[in-house]
Amino acid sequence: MSDVQRFRDVYEECQPRVLAYASSLVGRQVGEDITSETFTIAWRRMRDVPAPPLPWLLRVARNLTRELRRRDGRQYALAVEEAQRLVTSGARVDDVASDVTERAAALQALAGLSAADRELLTLVAWNGLGPKQAAHVLGCSTATFSVRLHRARRRLERAVDAVAAGLSHDTRPTVTATVKEH
Repeated sequence: MSDVQRFRDVYEECQPRVLAYASSLVGRQVGEDITSETFTIAWRRMRDVPAPPLPWLLRVARNLTRELRRRDGRQYALAVEEAQRLVTSGARVDDVASDVTERAAALQALAGLSAADRELLTLVAWNGLGPKQAAHVLGCSTATFSVRLHRARRRLERAVDAVAAGLSHDTRPTVTATVKEH
């Protein structure tokens, strides 16, 4: 039997069960992505897939899910750290209630930024890239990236201040802010 035919047979037999397993771990939408990636790996490694294939496939799906959770956890922690750096200006308060409030304000402020600003901040904070590397990812010069990052950080600071003050944050820049930035 050819690898193509074996893959078809394995897919038809196991796909519903792999999808059910992945969906039980991470929900239907992400479960579909995990299932797709699982079968992509199976296709690339078809000669390594043992008989019966289901346990091997479920292990691949489990490992992909674990990696997704680790990555999401790191990204979340780094985003909170970057936002908290802006909220706390130096001395750290050891009051747990204060920390929770600051974290919530920082996350709300980060969520209120544009996708472009979040991308700039996360390239540095979540992915740990330097300006040169991040500029390469975005296809711009290091100087352009640095200016955009500076502006994104300023907008994050304003958003944090607005959230902390209990104001509703409007993500559109004001005329004054636009003039200052250009």
